[in-house]
Amino acid sequence: MSFENKYLFPAVFDYADDGISVEFPDLPGCLTCGDNDAEALEMAKEAMGLHLYGMEKDGDSIPEASAIQEIKVSKNQVIVLIEVWMPLVRDQIENQAVKKTLTVPKWLDDLAKEKNVNFSRVLQDALKSLLGTGDKY
Repeated sequence: MSFENKYLFPAVFDYADDGISVEFPDLPGCLTCGDNDAEALEMAKEAMGLHLYGMEKDGDSIPEASAIQEIKVSKNQVIVLIEVWMPLVRDQIENQAVKKTLTVPKWLDDLAKEKNVNFSRVLQDALKSLLGTGDKY
C-alpha cells in the first residue's frame, strides 16, 4: 500500500477556560490538547503524525480530508489546517533508540570496560551484520 509524504487535515480547536482541546473530524480517536495556541498547534501536529503512522503500519486506508466549509463549529471553536510531513515522522519513530537489557559474563564485561567498548555500538553492528541490513538503517 502506498502512502503520501504530506497530509493536510482540518482540526477543530475547542477553547475552554482550562486550555484548548483538539480533535480531527476525519481521524476518529486522534485527540490532543494544549494550554495555548502554540502548544495546541504543536501537539496537533504530533498527534496527527503519530495517528497517521499507526494507520499506515496497520494497513488502514487514509481518508480524504473534509472540506473546511463542511465542518460545523460552535462559537468557542475554530478550524485549523494541520500539515504533517510523514518522512520526518516515520524516520523519527523508526530510528528512535530502544533500551535493551543484556547479560554478559563478568570477565567479559570487565575486559570490555578496560578496552572502552561501546556495548550499544557493538550490539547494533552485530545485529546489522547478522540480519544483513548493512548501513541501510
